[in-house]
Amino acid sequence: MATLIFPTEWIKNWEKSGKHEFVQLCKELTAKTNHGSESKDIQAALYELCSQVVQGNLKVDLVANVLGEIMELRDDMSSMLADVFSILDLETSALEEKNKREYYTQLAVACLIFIPEVILKERLDPETLESLGLIKQAFQFNQKIVKIKTKLFYKQQKFNLLREENEGYAKLITELGQDLSGNITSHIVLESIKSLIGCFNLDPNRVLDIILEVYESRSDQDDFFLSLIKSYMCEHLTLCHILGFKFKFYQEPNEETPKSLYHIAAALLNHNLIQLEDLYVHLLPVDAAIIEEHKRDVSEAKQTARKLVMVVLPSEKNEDKDKDKDKDDDKNEKPADNQKLGLLEALLKIGDWHHAQCIMDQMPSFYATSHKAIALALCQLVHLTVEPLYRRAGVPKGARASVIKPLRNKRAPRPAENFEDLRRDTVGMLGYLGPHLAHDPILFAKIVRLGKGFMKEYQSDVRADKDKLETLLSCFLSVADQVLLPSLSLMDCNACMSEELWGLFKLFPYQHRYRLYGQWKNETYLSHPLLVKVKAQAIERARYIMKRLTKENVKQSGRQIGKLSHSNPTIVFDYMLSQIQWYDNLIVPVVDSLKFLTSLNYDVLAYCIIEALANPEKEKMKHDDTTISSWLQSLASLCGAVFRKYPIELAGLLQYVTNQLKAGKSFDLLILKEVVQKMAGIEITDEMTSEQMEAMTGGEQLKAEGGYFGQIRNTKKSSQRLKDALLEHDLALPLCLLMAQQRNGVVFLEGGEKHLKLVGHLYDQCHDTLVQFGGFLASNLSTEDYIKRVPSIDVLCNQFHTPHDAAFFLSRPMYAHHIVSKYDELKKAEKGNRQQQKVHKYVAACEQVMNPVHEAVVSLHATRVWEDMRPNFYVTFWSLTMYDLAVPHGAYEREVNKLKAQIKAIEDNHEIPMNKKKKEKERCTALQEKLQEEEKKQAEHVQRVLHRLKLEKDNWLLAKSTKNETITKFLQLCLFPRCIFSSIDAVYCAHFVELIHQQKTPNFCTLLCYDRVFSAIIYTVASCTENESHRFGRFLCCMLETVTRWHSSRADYEKECSNYPGFVTIFRSTGFDGGHKADQLDYENFRHVVHKWHYMLTKASVHCLETGDYTHIRNILIVLTKILPCYPKVLNLGQALEFRVHKICLEEKDKRPDLYALAMGYSGRLKSQKVHMVPENEFHHKEQPARAATVGQQNGPGGSGKPATSTNKTDDGASEDGERAKDKSQGTTKPVSKANSTTAKVTTSNGNGALNSTKGVKDDKEKSGKEKKEKKEKTLVNTPEQKSDLRREKHRDERTGKEDRATREGKEKTPKSERGKMEDKNTKDDKPKAGNGEPEASRESKSKEKDRSAAAAAAKTSVPRSELAESERDHKRRKLDSHSSPSHSSSVKDNSTELKDSTTKHPINYNSVDRSKSRERDPEKKESPGRMKEKKEEKDRKERKRDHVINDHETSQEVKRRKDENGTNSSKTSKSTSPLCDSPLTVEKEKSKRPKSSSKEKGDSVKTERSSTGGKKESRHDKDKSEKKEKRDSTGGKEEKKQYP
Repeated sequence: MATLIFPTEWIKNWEKSGKHEFVQLCKELTAKTNHGSESKDIQAALYELCSQVVQGNLKVDLVANVLGEIMELRDDMSSMLADVFSILDLETSALEEKNKREYYTQLAVACLIFIPEVILKERLDPETLESLGLIKQAFQFNQKIVKIKTKLFYKQQKFNLLREENEGYAKLITELGQDLSGNITSHIVLESIKSLIGCFNLDPNRVLDIILEVYESRSDQDDFFLSLIKSYMCEHLTLCHILGFKFKFYQEPNEETPKSLYHIAAALLNHNLIQLEDLYVHLLPVDAAIIEEHKRDVSEAKQTARKLVMVVLPSEKNEDKDKDKDKDDDKNEKPADNQKLGLLEALLKIGDWHHAQCIMDQMPSFYATSHKAIALALCQLVHLTVEPLYRRAGVPKGARASVIKPLRNKRAPRPAENFEDLRRDTVGMLGYLGPHLAHDPILFAKIVRLGKGFMKEYQSDVRADKDKLETLLSCFLSVADQVLLPSLSLMDCNACMSEELWGLFKLFPYQHRYRLYGQWKNETYLSHPLLVKVKAQAIERARYIMKRLTKENVKQSGRQIGKLSHSNPTIVFDYMLSQIQWYDNLIVPVVDSLKFLTSLNYDVLAYCIIEALANPEKEKMKHDDTTISSWLQSLASLCGAVFRKYPIELAGLLQYVTNQLKAGKSFDLLILKEVVQKMAGIEITDEMTSEQMEAMTGGEQLKAEGGYFGQIRNTKKSSQRLKDALLEHDLALPLCLLMAQQRNGVVFLEGGEKHLKLVGHLYDQCHDTLVQFGGFLASNLSTEDYIKRVPSIDVLCNQFHTPHDAAFFLSRPMYAHHIVSKYDELKKAEKGNRQQQKVHKYVAACEQVMNPVHEAVVSLHATRVWEDMRPNFYVTFWSLTMYDLAVPHGAYEREVNKLKAQIKAIEDNHEIPMNKKKKEKERCTALQEKLQEEEKKQAEHVQRVLHRLKLEKDNWLLAKSTKNETITKFLQLCLFPRCIFSSIDAVYCAHFVELIHQQKTPNFCTLLCYDRVFSAIIYTVASCTENESHRFGRFLCCMLETVTRWHSSRADYEKECSNYPGFVTIFRSTGFDGGHKADQLDYENFRHVVHKWHYMLTKASVHCLETGDYTHIRNILIVLTKILPCYPKVLNLGQALEFRVHKICLEEKDKRPDLYALAMGYSGRLKSQKVHMVPENEFHHKEQPARAATVGQQNGPGGSGKPATSTNKTDDGASEDGERAKDKSQGTTKPVSKANSTTAKVTTSNGNGALNSTKGVKDDKEKSGKEKKEKKEKTLVNTPEQKSDLRREKHRDERTGKEDRATREGKEKTPKSERGKMEDKNTKDDKPKAGNGEPEASRESKSKEKDRSAAAAAAKTSVPRSELAESERDHKRRKLDSHSSPSHSSSVKDNSTELKDSTTKHPINYNSVDRSKSRERDPEKKESPGRMKEKKEEKDRKERKRDHVINDHETSQEVKRRKDENGTNSSKTSKSTSPLCDSPLTVEKEKSKRPKSSSKEKGDSVKTERSSTGGKKESRHDKDKSEKKEKRDSTGGKEEKKQYP
């Protein structure tokens, strides 16, 4: 107790002032409010005063008097003083000082007069009371207290029990159980109950309990009993305790709480007669137990799922089965009654949503509704709330909805009258229901139909309250996410519900749908243990089906997949896609098995595919970083097949590809490529056959029938779906522009760290997809759609930065549409049927459409470009296609014949039913008519286009520009960019060049164009990707086809090239008159030019093959394969290629298998083409134009038998050529002699060729002035007899010279083993050059040259080694020159340039070669026509005698040569042979490969000529011997170089 510290002055001066102060203090404390702390203060004051007495500080009587005075201050002062004495009693009883106890006792006795005895007896201990004399004995007093307490608190009174008051309770039960249908009210009954209580002295609580019992048995009389209880009871807590005791009674084991008790508890809660929190504590189980049970269910579900998806050994399976049995037995034991869930169900049934919601909030999510009874009760409540709105906006037309009786409970949630009311209660109820809406499919369908009704209102409503509608839309999306989709997962394969749900989902944008699917797939299945189990079971079942899926059981497996996917499509498709990514052979059966899916499932499949494509954990490149991963290729193939076959929305997939392109990623273009290919039937490949290429130049029907490898039919619907998706979402043009921009992005943005091979592949993929996609748009979009979406060419290039080739590719169909529509307008305006009028109208339409384009393209290039060509030529080239230039009559005829054959086969097949036979015949006939009509239409179109071009051609190229510059711009801006754009464009470019030529276009040099194309392919090939190499090869092949046709037929050449400006050249005809005139390149010179082009192709090919670079080798092999039908045609060029390709095969077999495969494929095809190759002298006649080339043959194998002095023979023509080249060195066509190779004509226009030839010719002219006239006089042999005589003489002289040289030098310079090895190779090299196909004039001149070279042979044997070394150094310098950068000006080596190189070698061997020349003059002077006649007669006689011997020998040599060509030569011999040594048009390459042998071989040739000048008669034995030696002549020269380095 708190104490008041008395001042010591009060105690010391108690009599004087202390007593007065204390009394005054008590009065002040009493004057305060009679409640609160003042009573404590008074007690403290009293305690302090009494303590002073106990301690002996104050006398007892003095204090007793004061206490008596203050008793009057308050009524309860005596009680307070008794409390103080009680405390002091406890304190003093425990003290050892007896005097303090005595002081206390004295004070208590003194105060008995004003403290009642009863109060003291109540508060003091019995021992104290005994000492005070208030009781006699303390022991007896204690016993009496125990008896009284027992009687009060523990003895039960015997009254109000049923057995004691039978009559009263019986009357009460009768009163409550009476018929209540009359006018009996709760008020009347209540009065009777009161009477019974008073009469029979009934316990009111017991009466209330009996009222609840009767109410429980008559739960249908809610209104009566609730009104009665409300009137009867006075305290809510009493009623709650009585109910709690009732629930407690049923909490015993094996007891079940009756539903009637739940009902009355719910009714009392609903009418607020009791509070939920008061009753909730009486219910079991406790919340902690519920939470623990939920956690246990989740863990068990996860464990079950883990077992289903993991691989289990057989031994472990048995153990798991035993454990599962034990768990099932435990589960079979009846669980304890959950009174909270029972009360919740009762609340839901009567419509008390507020209290039900409070109970569910106390439990884990979806725990309550996981019990079917509660879920159904909640579903019924939702039925009631949505009923009016469903009848207004949800019932389908013609359907009758069942009537639902409303609840009588006025406190139940109000039914929804509009969509806004749904937010009040219904959405919340559905949220608590969650996936367990699956228990009520009818309510599921109602909610879905309400959603459809809302979406129609949402899409049509244009009012200002869009915010409310947006809120409602988010509510419906939440319901779909949290309720509808999870419920569908728990339904048992209900396809109708899936289709019903798709009716709602298809009204959502695909972005909303895909978000819902993502939540469903990745999060929903983790929210509830039941969904976890369902997911595991679906995966297990999907695995079971996929293991057994084959092409044979597609139908059965498809049904199983469909049944499984109705409820859990995301899980099933995710597993199927994972399998497809590993095993691509599953694609076909999987696609076929998807025919039993619902529309919703197809949409989910599209989402799953996109999600699989966008998986960030998967690399889209293989580990070698050179190819695209196989899983991506598999998914792309699946996309194409699935989207084509089934009606799946494409918007999401197309937007995904677009977004990837925006992000600079081009891997996923593979998907777009496959989708367009499968859905539209447009196939992009560079491996098309010639028949397919021809079909691709026709109309759309011909393309579909004959232009593709796979005949993809029935693409009309799928291509329409693709087109609609692109137009609806405005993705057509963005995709085109992104692909066009991404082509360079692949190289410069993506390609930084990627392998070059992969970069090329991605570039090709991007380009091919652009071509394919653009082709699809052009053929499927209407004119209006296409024109509306594609901007003008200048906007495409300048604003969107589209490359020019792609921009024209996109604009080309637009121009065609414009022209056709304008043409139709003009035809309707003026009705003229004459063909001429139609053509003029077409030309007018073209002018109107294309003139703005001509103006627009001016901004695309610098001004100087248009100085060489006109914009209309540029636009014409880029705007036309093969469809405009030629009609593929052969392709149309082939397809029509195929259809006729099909009709005949159908008629002959008797197994086909008649109706089907009739349909097929009608289809084929209709197709045939379409093709014929299309062919006719195209023929008319081509005729109009050609007429238009004929009118325009004169204004295409400007006369003020040089032809060289014009061709350069044409190649740079037109031909090269387009020829590698697509295969059909490659063919178009070749045909366009031919068309310009045929149209006789002014200022266009056809020769120069072809020369520039064939002469500089190294850089072009090296910069191509793999697919571009295919296209460039096809372009070269088409160009070569044209050239080959002209080359092979003089008639064709005369018809198509003579008198055409493209073949015009300016040259000096005689050399004496000094005049200039225009003339055509004659046929023979054109053949020389063609040979030169073949040689340049060989040179470029060998260069690429020898670089060792992957791209060079791959691309040139692809190009060579493409041009194989037209190249190589010359045997020695083919052998050079064969050797290099064989070398590639050996080197790359283990390093780069793809190059090895390409090389092997080309090698095999090249060998098969060998039979069509011809020797060089058959390919072009080596007459006087070929003399300059013979110099180059001195240093090559097979050329050692040619006269070394043939250099002099070319001095005349070459010097004339050089002089005329001076006069015309401005870059136009250069004047050359007909007697010289026209390669100089073509090449001089490229740059410095004319200057080089002039230099070489001047050197020769100074050295051999006199010899030109003598040779001109002695080379005039024209009769056939002279030609044949000279040919036979040449054979004999060559054999004699070779025999002498071999005996003199071969033994000492060539080891016998090596010499034997080389014989086979030389035979092969010599035969094609010394055969009967050699031109006559060339042989005549050579026979005389042999005679003239006799004297020079002796001097040749004494060539010093220092001169040989000096010659070798000169060859090494030339080798460096030949391997320099093959630019256009340096790589094209014409004959005059080669002549310069060969003649500059003579000063190096000045002593020997000049002596040889001086001695040649004497035999030349002595030679006379009479001598020649005698030789002729003698040789005729001898030749007739040994004709059969020579023929036999030549036959055996030919067989040996064929074997050598098939690869029997030793590798050592092959390596020593230069790949270009047989070409008469090159010296540079030959020197680069054979620097050590050139000077020595010149000596050999002089020796051979010397030995052949004697004109001795030989015996047959000598002739045979010389023929054998002839096989070794070139080999000897080759081996000698090793002995004299």
